[in-house]
Amino acid sequence: MSTATLRPSVLFVCVHNAGRSQMAAAFLTHLAGERVEVRSAGSAPADTVNPAFVDAMKEAGIDISAETPKVLTTEVVQASDVVITMGCGDTCPVFPGKRYLDWQLDDPAGQGVAAVRPIRDEIERRIRALVTELAELPELTD
Repeated sequence: MSTATLRPSVLFVCVHNAGRSQMAAAFLTHLAGERVEVRSAGSAPADTVNPAFVDAMKEAGIDISAETPKVLTTEVVQASDVVITMGCGDTCPVFPGKRYLDWQLDDPAGQGVAAVRPIRDEIERRIRALVTELAELPELTD
């Protein structure tokens, strides 16, 4: 667990940090609240979050329009307990004691909200499973 917070921290990584990783971070924040520290980043962050992802999340009742893509740093990986890449081929520094997952998700780059919806739904399903898994950690049951 993150020693500063005594709660698990999860980092979502995608190259541009403009869609899938932002969506995953928003779902985890929405579903786990303050029980989990949530981060997202990318190796080549875009200037803004993809509008199709913003629209798809609004349909799910979550507003990510104020989010901004962030750059992936060694420090943010070191500060995370779980690092999840979004199937986008991004690589992260590997540190002992971290859990690394790669979620293979389609890349709807250049497509509209209709192409994003099934990805949104799959991310939400995976996040719900992750919340259940994280809830079994002692720090979350105190």
